[in-house]
Amino acid sequence: MFRFLVIFITSLLVLFTLDVLTVVEIHLIDPFNALLATISAKLIGLFGGDAIAQGKVIISIGTGLAVSIERVCNGVEAVIILVSAMIAFPSSWKAKFVGIVLGTLAIQALNLVRIISLYYLHQWSSVWFEWFHSYIWQALIVLDALVMFLLWLRYLPRRNAASPSDEPPQAQPPVEAVA
Repeated sequence: MFRFLVIFITSLLVLFTLDVLTVVEIHLIDPFNALLATISAKLIGLFGGDAIAQGKVIISIGTGLAVSIERVCNGVEAVIILVSAMIAFPSSWKAKFVGIVLGTLAIQALNLVRIISLYYLHQWSSVWFEWFHSYIWQALIVLDALVMFLLWLRYLPRRNAASPSDEPPQAQPPVEAVA
């Protein structure tokens, strides 16, 4: 447990430090936020909405109201928590890689639902938008990371688990010979 905590906390510190660097924001975070806005606007349009994306902003053509995908709105922090937990847990690198890829996809899929729902909530009520943005969705995205970690743990191959073939055979009582 101590080893897990040390690796987990060290990984969090390293990844969160990288996340706040200006060079990372300019070359990775901002383009990723713009990609999320573009995907969200396309999904909204696919279902009859009137959204367009301009950079990291999703704008309603009809109302002019817009939402901007900022640093903490992109799910990256939840991914960092998930990646740190998976790196810290003793498992094969292949299992870690698969878990990180599937977990990241799950977090980002839920984050797209979050972004689209917040876009529509903002069109309807700024009070509800703020409440869902600040409380409900933040918790759900982090909860998604936790659920993905627990599911990953569930499907990891068991290490040093005794299988029925590994158990020593039961001692048989001696057989008496009759002559």
